[in-house]
Amino acid sequence: MLSSTAHSLLLASLGFAVLVAAQVTSPAGSEVPAPAPATSVPVAPAGPVPPASATPPVEEFKAARPNLISQRERVAQLQIFLDKMLFSPGMIDGKEGRFLVEALKRWQRANGMPETGRLDAQVPLESIYPVYTFHVVDASEFKRLGDVPKQPSAQAQKKKLPYTSYLEFVAERYHCSTDFLQRLNPKMNFSKLEPGTEIRVPNVEPFKIEEMPLPGNYPENPELNERRIVINRKATILELYDKDKLIASVPIAPGSPAHPTPPGNWKILGIAAMPNFRWDKGVLDHGKRTSNFHMLPPGPNNPVGVGWIGLNKPGIGIHGTNNPYSIGTWASHGCMRTANWDISRISKMVTKGVAVEIQ
Repeated sequence: MLSSTAHSLLLASLGFAVLVAAQVTSPAGSEVPAPAPATSVPVAPAGPVPPASATPPVEEFKAARPNLISQRERVAQLQIFLDKMLFSPGMIDGKEGRFLVEALKRWQRANGMPETGRLDAQVPLESIYPVYTFHVVDASEFKRLGDVPKQPSAQAQKKKLPYTSYLEFVAERYHCSTDFLQRLNPKMNFSKLEPGTEIRVPNVEPFKIEEMPLPGNYPENPELNERRIVINRKATILELYDKDKLIASVPIAPGSPAHPTPPGNWKILGIAAMPNFRWDKGVLDHGKRTSNFHMLPPGPNNPVGVGWIGLNKPGIGIHGTNNPYSIGTWASHGCMRTANWDISRISKMVTKGVAVEIQ
């Protein structure tokens, strides 16, 4: 564990920027920044701050140790803590950002604390130790890799839509960005890994796609009937309540201004694991079914990812994604997408009939 002096320095020195540079989708489909200014909440350090060059880029990713750790590692430590508490900060990347602040605020609210969005002595950060652990490459995992064509017509000819690289597979398994994973393993060639190789990864509960249920609906669970979901489209956050108690939150990508997520009060009609996806340009562009469609097979690179929570609003649901980098943008055509590791957890925490309020 961190010494009391080091932990006090850590708590005093860590401040988080509230990044409000949300993105929208251009008519051509590319993501462009929304015209929102970025603000930050600076915190004065507790003591002298060493120059940036004093911490070599590679050294900061050594295993957790009983002394003051780098800023990136402190941020990652908080991201991992919140992820384990089911208040997802989004993709773990060791960077300060809007979703980290939003997740911390909601964890604070759930635990009866002031919603400051700032790390303080009430956050048991030392419970995440070590910050990083290791994944051992298994030969069976390479079977989950394969080619994914770009065109829906070609995708429809496949039996599954797997991971396209081992780097993608491990990054999603440990809820992190591929860039961050490569920073943790600067000398590793992810395209030439041998079974038994150890990869340094964030110390989170791994998303094991091999443990996902077979394609089909989750069974109903009456014990979850009193739960409810609240979608905040402006904040791009999904909140899950058990009666009036906030128990989880995850960042989402809602519909765009051209294809908005419909506000109102809805209910869950069903929850599917490893769904197929009916790709219909008429539905995507105009919300109307046509005879010109492609049925895409299941897999992590299916457009709706590894899970679908359907609402009693035709064509609208909460689902996974083949592009976790799109979370927080206006990326969908009316639905609400979230990362595959988050939809896999939320799907098990709700059931048919649960109320969904979209604000």
